[in-house]
Amino acid sequence: MSEDGEFRETFPALSKELEEKTTKTLKIDGVRTMAEETGPKGGTETFTPDVVDYIRRCDTVSQALEIVDYLMRRNEISPSQAREIKGQLKTDGLRSFGSKKEKDHYLHHGIGEE
Repeated sequence: MSEDGEFRETFPALSKELEEKTTKTLKIDGVRTMAEETGPKGGTETFTPDVVDYIRRCDTVSQALEIVDYLMRRNEISPSQAREIKGQLKTDGLRSFGSKKEKDHYLHHGIGEE
């Protein structure tokens, strides 16, 4: 059996969509990035929060804007990143970066979990 025939057999609905060119597309927009999680050898993980982690702890857009300005002044984010983040805050709101992270979030959920 050819690869094409095997694909049709394994994924009949997807194959039909591709042949008929009826696939749907979705626009994904936002600046959310995963925070880098690195750990030294020996199993102990360290975690450095990024701008989104700080924003997700905010209660208001004004708090988030203050965080963005602070991180930009410290050169932890670039002016262009700050503009993108502020734009998303103003157009899509605070929770467009993810749900609120409460106090002791990582103690309850761990580093690798949302």
